[in-house]
Amino acid sequence: QVQLVESGGGLVQPGGSLRLSCAFSGVTFTRYTMGWFRQAPGKEREPVATISWNRLNAWYGDSVKGRFVVSRDNAKKTVYLQMNSLKPEDTAVYYCAAGDKVANVAQSREYNHWGQGTQVTVSS
Repeated sequence: QVQLVESGGGLVQPGGSLRLSCAFSGVTFTRYTMGWFRQAPGKEREPVATISWNRLNAWYGDSVKGRFVVSRDNAKKTVYLQMNSLKPEDTAVYYCAAGDKVANVAQSREYNHWGQGTQVTVSS
């Protein structure tokens, strides 16, 4: 029943910005923890940012703190990831995830729904 679709990826220059969107289809979006994860070639999947259903709790990975901002619009059933000051090491496939019983927000296995991913490439 729950489906996630990411959009907004692309090619940007170092120092540039992108905003990713994740559209959620389902009836209980307001009770889901939403997360962004990324995976680069040859690297493990890593958590990027998460946000609770009431928008009061946000978490960021160390490598993106101060550069990325996660937000959500419950009326639109959409979560966003604003990425600023992008670096080549941010290049990866970015995945949106949703979980309705998340204990550890940074653990991939805590989420039970995933999007198809969107490619972000940071290069001159």
